[in-house]
Amino acid sequence: MKTEERRAEVEAAILSAAEELLEEGTPFPRLKIEEVARRGGIGRTGFYFYFRDKRELLMRLAEDVAEALWEQADRWWHGHGDGAEELREIIGPVVRLWMRHAAVLSAVVQAASYDEIVREFWRALAARFAEATRERIERERSEGRAEPVPPAETAFALVWMTERACYQHVEQDRGDPEALIEALTGIWLRSVYGRLDAF
Repeated sequence: MKTEERRAEVEAAILSAAEELLEEGTPFPRLKIEEVARRGGIGRTGFYFYFRDKRELLMRLAEDVAEALWEQADRWWHGHGDGAEELREIIGPVVRLWMRHAAVLSAVVQAASYDEIVREFWRALAARFAEATRERIERERSEGRAEPVPPAETAFALVWMTERACYQHVEQDRGDPEALIEALTGIWLRSVYGRLDAF
Protein backbone atom coordinates (compact mmCIF):
# COMPACT_ATOMS: atom_id res chain seq x y z
CA MET A 1 0.00 0.00 0.00
CA LYS A 2 1.28 3.48 -0.87
CA THR A 3 2.26 5.82 1.96
CA GLU A 4 -0.50 8.29 1.05
CA GLU A 5 -3.12 5.56 1.05
CA ARG A 6 -1.91 4.22 4.38
CA ARG A 7 -1.99 7.69 5.90
CA ALA A 8 -5.54 8.27 4.67
CA GLU A 9 -6.61 4.89 6.03
CA VAL A 10 -5.16 5.55 9.49
CA GLU A 11 -6.59 9.08 9.60
CA ALA A 12 -10.02 7.70 8.77
CA ALA A 13 -9.69 5.09 11.51
CA ILE A 14 -8.73 7.73 14.08
CA LEU A 15 -11.60 10.01 13.06
CA SER A 16 -14.05 7.11 13.20
CA ALA A 17 -12.79 6.06 16.62
CA ALA A 18 -13.17 9.59 18.00
CA GLU A 19 -16.71 9.94 16.67
CA GLU A 20 -17.66 6.55 18.11
CA LEU A 21 -16.42 7.55 21.55
CA LEU A 22 -18.35 10.82 21.40
CA GLU A 23 -21.47 8.95 20.28
CA GLU A 24 -21.06 6.58 23.21
CA GLY A 25 -21.32 9.54 25.55
CA THR A 26 -17.71 10.48 26.27
CA PRO A 27 -17.67 14.27 26.76
CA PHE A 28 -15.06 15.94 24.58
CA PRO A 29 -13.05 17.33 27.55
CA ARG A 30 -12.70 13.76 28.87
CA LEU A 31 -11.88 12.22 25.50
CA LYS A 32 -8.48 10.53 25.94
CA ILE A 33 -5.99 10.43 23.09
CA GLU A 34 -4.83 7.00 24.29
CA GLU A 35 -8.33 5.59 23.84
CA VAL A 36 -8.84 7.22 20.44
CA ALA A 37 -5.48 5.90 19.26
CA ARG A 38 -6.15 2.41 20.57
CA ARG A 39 -9.50 2.22 18.82
CA GLY A 40 -7.90 3.58 15.70
CA GLY A 41 -5.38 0.76 15.75
CA ILE A 42 -2.29 2.79 16.59
CA GLY A 43 -0.33 3.85 19.66
CA ARG A 44 -0.55 7.19 21.44
CA THR A 45 2.69 8.40 19.88
CA GLY A 46 1.42 7.48 16.44
CA PHE A 47 -1.62 9.74 16.95
CA TYR A 48 0.63 12.79 16.80
CA PHE A 49 1.79 11.93 13.30
CA TYR A 50 -1.77 12.71 12.19
CA PHE A 51 -3.14 15.33 14.58
CA ARG A 52 -1.47 17.91 16.80
CA ASP A 53 -3.99 17.46 19.61
CA LYS A 54 -7.62 16.73 20.49
CA ARG A 55 -8.70 20.16 19.33
CA GLU A 56 -7.38 19.60 15.82
CA LEU A 57 -9.04 16.18 15.79
CA LEU A 58 -12.41 17.67 16.73
CA MET A 59 -12.15 20.44 14.16
CA ARG A 60 -11.26 17.93 11.46
CA LEU A 61 -14.31 15.84 12.37
CA ALA A 62 -16.48 18.95 12.19
CA GLU A 63 -14.96 19.98 8.85
CA ASP A 64 -15.85 16.61 7.37
CA VAL A 65 -19.45 16.89 8.57
CA ALA A 66 -19.64 20.51 7.39
CA GLU A 67 -18.58 19.42 3.90
CA ALA A 68 -21.37 16.85 3.83
CA LEU A 69 -23.84 19.50 5.00
CA TRP A 70 -22.52 21.86 2.33
CA GLU A 71 -23.12 19.28 -0.39
CA GLN A 72 -26.75 18.96 0.70
CA ALA A 73 -27.39 22.70 0.98
CA ASP A 74 -25.58 23.50 -2.26
CA ARG A 75 -28.54 22.15 -4.20
CA TRP A 76 -30.35 25.33 -3.12
CA TRP A 77 -27.44 27.74 -3.02
CA HIS A 78 -26.47 27.04 -6.63
CA GLY A 79 -29.76 25.68 -7.92
CA HIS A 80 -31.48 27.21 -10.93
CA GLY A 81 -35.02 25.91 -10.58
CA ASP A 82 -37.87 26.95 -8.32
CA GLY A 83 -35.96 28.29 -5.34
CA ALA A 84 -38.72 27.62 -2.83
CA GLU A 85 -39.05 24.03 -3.99
CA GLU A 86 -35.27 23.53 -3.91
CA LEU A 87 -35.14 24.99 -0.41
CA ARG A 88 -37.94 22.72 0.78
CA GLU A 89 -36.05 19.71 -0.54
CA ILE A 90 -32.79 20.42 1.29
CA ILE A 91 -33.87 21.34 4.84
CA GLY A 92 -34.82 17.77 5.78
CA PRO A 93 -31.58 16.16 4.55
CA VAL A 94 -29.51 18.90 6.23
CA VAL A 95 -31.23 18.47 9.61
CA ARG A 96 -31.13 14.66 9.44
CA LEU A 97 -27.41 14.79 8.63
CA TRP A 98 -26.87 17.15 11.58
CA MET A 99 -28.67 14.67 13.82
CA ARG A 100 -26.65 11.74 12.46
CA HIS A 101 -23.45 13.52 13.49
CA ALA A 102 -24.88 15.26 16.55
CA ALA A 103 -22.18 13.95 18.88
CA VAL A 104 -19.46 15.69 16.87
CA LEU A 105 -21.36 18.90 16.20
CA SER A 106 -22.57 19.22 19.78
CA ALA A 107 -19.00 18.74 20.99
CA VAL A 108 -17.85 21.56 18.72
CA VAL A 109 -20.62 23.89 19.86
CA GLN A 110 -19.73 23.20 23.47
CA ALA A 111 -15.98 23.55 22.92
CA ALA A 112 -16.59 26.86 21.12
CA SER A 113 -18.01 28.23 24.37
CA TYR A 114 -14.62 28.05 26.10
CA ASP A 115 -11.96 27.57 23.42
CA GLU A 116 -11.15 30.66 21.34
CA ILE A 117 -9.61 28.68 18.48
CA VAL A 118 -12.61 26.35 18.18
CA ARG A 119 -14.93 29.35 18.47
CA GLU A 120 -13.26 31.14 15.55
CA PHE A 121 -13.21 27.92 13.55
CA TRP A 122 -16.94 27.34 14.11
CA ARG A 123 -17.85 30.93 13.35
CA ALA A 124 -15.88 30.74 10.11
CA LEU A 125 -17.76 27.61 9.05
CA ALA A 126 -21.11 29.24 9.84
CA ALA A 127 -20.03 32.38 8.00
CA ARG A 128 -19.34 30.31 4.89
CA PHE A 129 -22.89 28.92 5.03
CA ALA A 130 -24.34 32.40 5.68
CA GLU A 131 -22.44 33.89 2.74
CA ALA A 132 -23.78 31.26 0.34
CA THR A 133 -27.28 31.89 1.73
CA ARG A 134 -26.88 35.65 1.26
CA GLU A 135 -25.84 35.13 -2.36
CA ARG A 136 -28.92 33.01 -3.11
CA ILE A 137 -31.25 35.51 -1.41
CA GLU A 138 -29.72 38.34 -3.40
CA ARG A 139 -30.11 36.39 -6.63
CA GLU A 140 -33.73 35.62 -5.85
CA ARG A 141 -34.41 39.27 -4.99
CA SER A 142 -32.79 40.50 -8.20
CA GLU A 143 -35.10 38.20 -10.15
CA GLY A 144 -38.16 39.33 -8.19
CA ARG A 145 -38.79 36.02 -6.44
CA ALA A 146 -37.75 36.80 -2.86
CA GLU A 147 -39.02 39.02 -0.09
CA PRO A 148 -37.41 42.48 0.26
CA VAL A 149 -35.39 41.44 3.31
CA PRO A 150 -31.82 42.49 4.15
CA PRO A 151 -29.90 39.57 2.58
CA ALA A 152 -26.81 39.43 4.81
CA GLU A 153 -28.67 39.84 8.10
CA THR A 154 -31.41 37.41 7.08
CA ALA A 155 -28.84 34.82 6.04
CA PHE A 156 -26.92 35.29 9.29
CA ALA A 157 -30.08 34.87 11.37
CA LEU A 158 -31.34 31.83 9.47
CA VAL A 159 -28.02 29.96 9.58
CA TRP A 160 -27.41 30.56 13.28
CA MET A 161 -31.07 29.85 14.14
CA THR A 162 -30.81 26.50 12.38
CA GLU A 163 -27.54 25.63 14.11
CA ARG A 164 -28.95 26.52 17.52
CA ALA A 165 -32.28 24.75 16.93
CA CYS A 166 -30.53 21.53 15.89
CA TYR A 167 -28.14 21.71 18.84
CA GLN A 168 -30.90 22.32 21.38
CA HIS A 169 -33.10 19.63 19.81
CA VAL A 170 -30.35 17.13 20.63
CA GLU A 171 -29.42 18.60 24.01
CA GLN A 172 -33.04 18.54 25.17
CA ASP A 173 -33.52 15.04 23.75
CA ARG A 174 -36.61 16.00 21.76
CA GLY A 175 -36.55 12.79 19.71
CA ASP A 176 -37.68 12.51 16.10
CA PRO A 177 -36.66 15.68 14.22
CA GLU A 178 -39.50 15.64 11.65
CA ALA A 179 -41.53 18.36 13.40
CA LEU A 180 -38.38 20.46 13.71
CA ILE A 181 -37.72 19.99 9.99
CA GLU A 182 -41.24 21.16 9.21
CA ALA A 183 -40.85 24.20 11.45
CA LEU A 184 -37.46 25.17 10.03
CA THR A 185 -38.68 24.70 6.48
CA GLY A 186 -41.61 27.02 7.17
CA ILE A 187 -39.38 29.66 8.76
CA TRP A 188 -36.90 29.60 5.88
CA LEU A 189 -39.63 29.72 3.24
CA ARG A 190 -41.49 32.58 4.92
CA SER A 191 -38.28 34.52 5.55
CA VAL A 192 -36.92 34.23 2.03
CA TYR A 193 -40.00 33.80 -0.16
CA GLY A 194 -42.90 34.89 2.04
CA ARG A 195 -44.73 31.71 1.14
CA LEU A 196 -45.44 28.16 2.22
CA ASP A 197 -46.93 26.85 -1.02
CA ALA A 198 -43.85 24.67 -1.62
CA PHE A 199 -45.02 22.35 1.18
